Amino acid sequence: MTVFCAWLTAHGTTCLEFVAVLFGIAGVYLSIPESIWNWPVGMINVALFALVFWRQHLYANSGLQVVYFALSVYGWYQWLHGGPEKTELTVARTPRRIGVGAVLATIAAWAVLYFVVRRMPGPTMPFMDTATTAVSLVAEWMLAKKLLENWAVWIVIDAISVGMFVADGLYLTAINYAIYFALAVMGLVAWRRTLATQTAMA
Repeated sequence: MTVFCAWLTAHGTTCLEFVAVLFGIAGVYLSIPESIWNWPVGMINVALFALVFWRQHLYANSGLQVVYFALSVYGWYQWLHGGPEKTELTVARTPRRIGVGAVLATIAAWAVLYFVVRRMPGPTMPFMDTATTAVSLVAEWMLAKKLLENWAVWIVIDAISVGMFVADGLYLTAINYAIYFALAVMGLVAWRRTLATQTAMA
């Protein structure tokens, strides 16, 4: 293991980042078939990435992981008891009212995060860092509510994040987000089928 970690370090990656990537991929993969285990696996992932991003001075993305952890607890509960009469939550489309609210919440979160991060020492790509952070917060909340369109939002975020992490030298994390991109496409397709099945059975 020590030799493997040394090899990773020599190629610009840490063992911490590598393990975080593995848990991240597993968590997203488990969310596609709506496995409840995606939440505890995801909680480990975000805890590890909080350290990875902090060390790279990506402060907004580091802080985002703390919020992700809280949203994971919320999502875990919602998927189990968020339906009618506290039943299991099912996939649904995002109502227009909630969609507009999500856009406004994203803009507000970005403005606050950008104001804060710009005043921290040595921030890396503060505009992109805070923008992806703000959108990710809303996307994670949408996932917790099993809203179909969360996957479309993740597709956009993941595509942007790949470029951002390549520019910052986090190559393994960039590959991780490229895999997230593919998984998000798979998730969108799978959840559309689930929603169609639910509608046909209603």
